Amino acid sequence: MQDLSAAASPTSAAAGPQRSISVIVPAYRAAHLLPGVLAPLLEMQRRGEVTEVMVIDDCSPDDTADVARRLGARVLSTPANGGPGAARNLAASEALGDIIWMIDSDVIADPSGAGIIRAAFRDPSVKAVFGSYDTAPAGTPWFSRYKNLVHRFYHQRGRREARTFWAGCGAIERDLYLRIGGFDVETYKVPSIEDIELGYRITAAGGRILLLPDLEAKHLKVWTIRNAIFTDIFRRALPWSRLMIAREGLTDDLNTGKAERIKAAVAIAFFMTLATLPLWPGHWPLSAAILVTAVVLNWPLTRFLWRNGGARVAIAGSLYHQVYYVYSAGAYAWCLFEYHVLRRRNRLHVP
Repeated sequence: MQDLSAAASPTSAAAGPQRSISVIVPAYRAAHLLPGVLAPLLEMQRRGEVTEVMVIDDCSPDDTADVARRLGARVLSTPANGGPGAARNLAASEALGDIIWMIDSDVIADPSGAGIIRAAFRDPSVKAVFGSYDTAPAGTPWFSRYKNLVHRFYHQRGRREARTFWAGCGAIERDLYLRIGGFDVETYKVPSIEDIELGYRITAAGGRILLLPDLEAKHLKVWTIRNAIFTDIFRRALPWSRLMIAREGLTDDLNTGKAERIKAAVAIAFFMTLATLPLWPGHWPLSAAILVTAVVLNWPLTRFLWRNGGARVAIAGSLYHQVYYVYSAGAYAWCLFEYHVLRRRNRLHVP
């Protein structure tokens, strides 16, 4: 992991309400998104709420850097395309603020964000904070709205004392970030769970991480079922499962909590009984009973989706969510097999 500690400022750990904030926006092929993304951030800078707004162009083939510069942001460029983690590491080493506030290039921060972050950091034990998406994501297809609203649902209901971190809209004390080496861009060469892993190191270093429900942002990404399944399995479930298994096992927070594991087990049982109906049609009452159980267990999510996305998002999203439980649980089961069986077998065959 890259050592960033040499860039730390001896004065940047000072506590109090006057702590300065540098906004960091890693960007790749984001020229069309930056006018909307940078507008509220640059307005915060004009009001004196943030010290600077930095856009880190990750060797974009379009005019991302020129657009950011024309809009008034401070622009840095990575020496080679390395993903958002490497871009954030570069920015942190150059930032002027005591706090670095990370915003993805497809996320529009709420204008109140800087004040919420500064208030949280008045407690010197707080070293990082993150928020959630709002209830009005940009994508209008039902699946995209479902996907973004589910993210908000879990973050709004998660524990306020968190152990993970979210870089889509999250802030961290710059000195600590540099001291622990920033994002691990060697292990996570493509965008994945590098922010979750960073959260583990923040807490291991003694820092508190707060999940702030009022720290909101609008997601501009439009999800499809295809890219969601790929991302969920290969960029989230598999690497996160490996990380948890290697460190401490399943955590009881967000979408890995005990209640979520029960819901996943019910979803698996439903699909298993459904698959056996052609052979044993008399078992349909069992399938029906399990389906009713799933509906009851997932009713808070269904109701949330209905209120914020309408009937189609609620019904279709809740049904798809059962499929999500199955492939997410399958990914974790595979990682357990991989860790306890395949690794042991490989060790036994080492000459």
